[in-house]
Amino acid sequence: MPYRPAWKTPTLGRVLAVLCLLFTGMLGSLASNAADILLTGAEDSPGVRAFTQALSELRPNDNVRFQALTSLPTPGKLPENIRLILLDLPSLDWRLQDVQGPPTLVLRISRLQARQRLSSSLPARLCLLWSDPPPDRQLRLTRTLLPQAKRIGVLYDNHSEFLLDELRQAALPLGLEVVTQRWNNIHDSRPLQTLLKNSDVLLGLDDADLYNPQTAKNLLLSSYSRQMALIGPSAGFVKAGSLASTYSDQSDWLAVLDELLDRPPATWPRSHYPHRFKVASNPQVARSLGIEAINEASVATLLAEGERRP
Repeated sequence: MPYRPAWKTPTLGRVLAVLCLLFTGMLGSLASNAADILLTGAEDSPGVRAFTQALSELRPNDNVRFQALTSLPTPGKLPENIRLILLDLPSLDWRLQDVQGPPTLVLRISRLQARQRLSSSLPARLCLLWSDPPPDRQLRLTRTLLPQAKRIGVLYDNHSEFLLDELRQAALPLGLEVVTQRWNNIHDSRPLQTLLKNSDVLLGLDDADLYNPQTAKNLLLSSYSRQMALIGPSAGFVKAGSLASTYSDQSDWLAVLDELLDRPPATWPRSHYPHRFKVASNPQVARSLGIEAINEASVATLLAEGERRP
């Protein structure tokens, strides 16, 4: 009869050694899948550090860090496997100096800022995340809060004129008419008064030349003297006295980044409006215009549901 060795129960040392090897292999696999995420901007501030920490907590398996712009080499000398997040305009200017460089997310840039730096072209490997609310969302907010308003008055200048066609296209399926008025000299109120006469509501574009602390008083007093609401252009302007606006806050932006960073950079969109947003309203202004109290969360939910429907 052939000799058969007896089965030996593995010793505890051997079991521990096998488990150690398996655990080491698992850690190595996780490390190889971890992304190297680099945030950069002109200044290191408590707000930037808090944002970086919040993103790091969302992505515990990745290496998330901030490095000031002044300490970085040219973009083309950074490792290709880095995922770069730009936090301000100086960092975008730095990134644009080199066609080479890692995939890049440009966080919270306005349509006008991009136009001024990029014209109508968009360099490869850049994904622009817009800070201004999408035109169709602002129009649907207007229709929700002011269903009787049909003529949407819009001030523009040479910088923001390119936004008008997109706004008109968004207004068509909503049954709204966009009434426009060029306002090149903010010290001349006649264009504003002309627009107010021909509109039911004002919709503000994210154009800092037209909507800023210097113009706010004239815009708000002129519109409310005619019992006319101003929608937008931002949550900040709502605090100043406009009726309402949609906006995305830090938690929304973190969610957008988390979603995009889960995807291969090759699939990132060239530009993107955040799908997560909130509604800001000014209760005092609503009361003065005879508008019922605005439930911000309910309005935001209603608008979001409209965007999910085909």
